[in-house]
Parts: sequence; C-alpha cells; structure tokens
Amino acid sequence: MIASRKPPLTLCVFIDALGWEIVRNRPFLQDALPIRTPIETVFGYSCTCGPTILTGKMPRDHGHLAFWSYAPERSPFTDMTMLAALPKTLTSRSRVRRLLSRWVARQRGFTGYFQLYNLPFDRIHLFDYLEKKDIYQPGGIVGGAPTIFDWLRHENIPFFLSDWRASEERNVEHLIDALDGGRPRFAYLYLAALDSLLHAHGTASNAVQQHLSWYETQLSRVLAMARRWYEPRVFLFSDHGMTDVHNTCDLVSRIERLRLGFGVDYAAMYDATMARFWFLTERGRDAITEVLQTEPRGHIVTDAQLRAWEVDFDDRRYGDLFFLLDPGVLLCPSYMGETPVAGMHGYAPGHETARATFATNVTPAPTPRRLDDLYAVMQHDIIASLRPEEVC
Repeated sequence: MIASRKPPLTLCVFIDALGWEIVRNRPFLQDALPIRTPIETVFGYSCTCGPTILTGKMPRDHGHLAFWSYAPERSPFTDMTMLAALPKTLTSRSRVRRLLSRWVARQRGFTGYFQLYNLPFDRIHLFDYLEKKDIYQPGGIVGGAPTIFDWLRHENIPFFLSDWRASEERNVEHLIDALDGGRPRFAYLYLAALDSLLHAHGTASNAVQQHLSWYETQLSRVLAMARRWYEPRVFLFSDHGMTDVHNTCDLVSRIERLRLGFGVDYAAMYDATMARFWFLTERGRDAITEVLQTEPRGHIVTDAQLRAWEVDFDDRRYGDLFFLLDPGVLLCPSYMGETPVAGMHGYAPGHETARATFATNVTPAPTPRRLDDLYAVMQHDIIASLRPEEVC
C-alpha cells in the first residue's frame, strides 16, 4: 500500500523589526528559506503595520495609524488626571508605567496592546487610545476590515495562532506541540523580542546576532516537527526595519516655549520619530508651523505625501499636521520616552533601513512587494493547499 501524501501546511513566521538591512548580508536561514526579498513597510509604527499585514489593506482603509489621538469628547482617561500630582521621579519610571498600564487595561476591559508610555497625566484626559481590542480576535480592527484569521474562522480551517502576550520561548513550544499530530493547516508564529533588542543595542550589536542565531535554532526545531506531519510551506516576514539613532531633537521644549494653551490653542502627540499636531486656533497653527519650518532635523509631511502613503484620513483623527524627523534622529524627550535609545523605526517608509524582510521556501504567488501584499500571499497559499472536499 502506498502511504498517503502528507498534507501541506502554511507556516507563517512573523519576526518583529527584522529589517532587510539586518539580514541581507547574513546567511540567516538561507538554506531553509532560500527565496528572500525586501518588502516596503508602511508609514507609522507596529500598530500600523500589524493591521496592514492581517487585513491586506492600507491604513486609511483599516483605520489604524497611531495609538493615541486627540479626542477629549471620548477619552476613557478623564479620571486619571489626579495621577499628575504624583512625583515625576515615580511616574516616569518604565516599570511603574508598565504596571499601571496593566491595571488600567484590566479596569477598562482593554484586550489589545496597551501602554501609557510617557504621556503626561495632566493631558491624558484629552486623548483616546486606538487598540482597545485584540487585533487578532474578531472585531479587533477599528475600521471593521476582516483579518486573515477572521477568514480562517469563517472557512472553518483549523489554525494555530501564537499569543502575542507570551514569551517567544512559550510561543515556540506551543507551536511545536500544536503541530505534533498534524491538525492545523495554517500556523502563525509570533516572535517579538528582536524589536526590543534593536531598540536597546542597535543593529550591529552582538546581542542581535546572538538572538538571530537563537531564531535559527528554534525555527529548525519547528521545521523538524512540521516535516514530520506535513509538507510545510514557510513564509517568514517582518513589519519594518530598524534605524540606528545618531542624533536627538528636543522639539517638545521649543513648542512649550511658545506659551500656547495645550487643549486651547493646540494639542500634540510626540511620538518617537514624529510629532502630530491638532490646531484649535489660528494662533496655534501659525506659531507652531513657524517653529517646525525652522527645525533642520525633520520636515512637515505634505498632504500629497500622506495620500501617497495612504494615511490621509478625511477627519484628521491622527493629526492636522505631521512633522517627521530624518532617519536616525530621535524625538527625545517625547511622550514615548525621556531617554535616548540605540535604534528606532517609524521614519519615512521608503528609507532603506525601514524595509521589512520576506523569506520563503516556495515561489509565492503573488510575490509581495509591500506589507499589504502579505494577506494575499497567505490566503492564496492556504486555498491552493486545500483538497477539493475542504473548499467551502
């Protein structure tokens, strides 16, 4: 009797911040995944990239661009201004902020990724937070777009999904356990620790190289189990790259010296690589624009560029004006942190260090060129692998 052919497995490996410039000259998994190419990221941060990968849509269509937006009328944080009375030596500590973030998320029923970062408590009541729901679960995309996992659920295709809250070690072990027996037809391994290492140490550090070696060892284990039960079709990809930081820009102090009223003349969100402004008076608009036009380490993003990047929201929910820093320049201090880091992402998506990585052991159809192409790659591979009786 001829043994039955092993079923295909669509195995997706997501590695946060694994930029093309990091792997292009390294033999990272080259034997296992010989087909490798850069893919263009999108404007924004991981909270923009993730929904783009999962839905196959660009930010203006799926609705995710930044965690925080000026929205005093719907802010869920109006009761938190009292925390501004606490000493900053306490509230600025990252550990305190992390613990407080967990408490706030539990109290408000947030299931998505939530961090208070360094947002001042005397201003937090003016802002709303985007990712209140888990983007990997039904209803998690604010614009209502279905994700690849929504499609899998609808089609009753068995799949494995890593827990983004869990450690990389646990997610690897859970995947290996899930594959043992050959039930899932689609698996999504979530690996996020590289991003933190790159922020802390930069792209050329030994810590990064050691972690890439760890990935190779662990993915070899995953592939060994997958090959035992399946014919695995592997798609490894990232969301963005990482740029080494060489300079800082204290834009916050320059804006504060204007003596405009925050929440009266303007509002601002100071992200790590950009500042976003909402103008409440013409006085605020004119004064801030004048300052930004004299800052040599960045530039005001034009409406035409926002349209080209497909982050032009008609309601201006994420800002009336974006000021983007040059690659390698860190906004510091910012509402994301007060101390410099070695690496950062969130610059212009066309910059070479911003490019993400795609690697596979098959010839993908279609070939991805940008993050929003990955949805079609995953879906097409699953459909192509199903037996006729499995297609609904």
